[in-house]
Amino acid sequence: MTLLVLGIETSCDDTSVAVVADGRTVLSSVFASQVAVHAPFGGVVPELASRSHLEALPGTLDEALRLAGVGLPQLDGIAVTYGPGLVGSLLVGVMAAKGLAAGLGRPLVGVNHLQAHLAACLVADPTLDPPFLGLVVSGGHTELVRVEDLDRFRLVGATRDDAAGEVLDKVGRLLGLPFPAGRWIEEEAHRGDPDRVRLPRPFLGERLEFSFSGLKTAVSLLARAGLHRREDLCAALQGVLVEVLVRKCEQALGQCDAEVLTVAGGVAANGALRSGLAAMAARLGVRLVVPSRELCTDNAAMVACLGSARLSRGLVSPLTLSAEPSLSIEVN
Repeated sequence: MTLLVLGIETSCDDTSVAVVADGRTVLSSVFASQVAVHAPFGGVVPELASRSHLEALPGTLDEALRLAGVGLPQLDGIAVTYGPGLVGSLLVGVMAAKGLAAGLGRPLVGVNHLQAHLAACLVADPTLDPPFLGLVVSGGHTELVRVEDLDRFRLVGATRDDAAGEVLDKVGRLLGLPFPAGRWIEEEAHRGDPDRVRLPRPFLGERLEFSFSGLKTAVSLLARAGLHRREDLCAALQGVLVEVLVRKCEQALGQCDAEVLTVAGGVAANGALRSGLAAMAARLGVRLVVPSRELCTDNAAMVACLGSARLSRGLVSPLTLSAEPSLSIEVN
């Protein structure tokens, strides 16, 4: 019998609803972007984000059900991101999910947003099973995780300061690029020469840690000085980020004795990073799983996927579930 789970994602500035069958088949995945809302401010405005979720969620839900060809009574469970993220945004999704679960008499499954990013790899490769090593690389997080099982995530390394995606957005704003800046920096980098700009490479030895604040400062100073072409700065920045991320993944694979590497999060959509990881994995003989670009960004399909796995094991949440904006990746 097919297990149908509805997923709801509202952790930051994208409203998404999806329906997933048996944990790995996406029947629908619908998004309502807030880019136009936040672009004039150069970043996400929490109050505007939560208000936009309230406006977008009903229509997004209807469209997801329509595309999946199912009605609310056919659902077996409701999965929702309950952290980490912006508290106001999280509350919109959590309250909607609780209302649906209570009204339909269906189980509620609270899902960790960071864990869900790695669960997107199960959609990309349905044969994937734990244990595996995971890298979550996004605007708010850069973390290496050992996934022992789909309810056991162990943090093995993280950034000391800025996340990789945060650096891209802040530098992009200085360079006059639209928000979010990741894809625009990648586009500029295609036209640039990374060798024209010297930047620090924060490898931190053998420790499974990242530190990007110094890199961000160095690029910011060069951008303000106006001595380099924008495309060269973008190419150099992208090159260093890719080099550091790939190197740390290689170190983690060795230290964790892992044979499978999964990479997810918004920055994982970057073509240069995907190519660098693929080359490293081929050289080491390691299996690499990276979701489609659509599933790298915040989406409800990944939430429904992990929610399905939890539901099939009888791991459900109480209707007293609340938003947890500072949730660790190790907490289910």
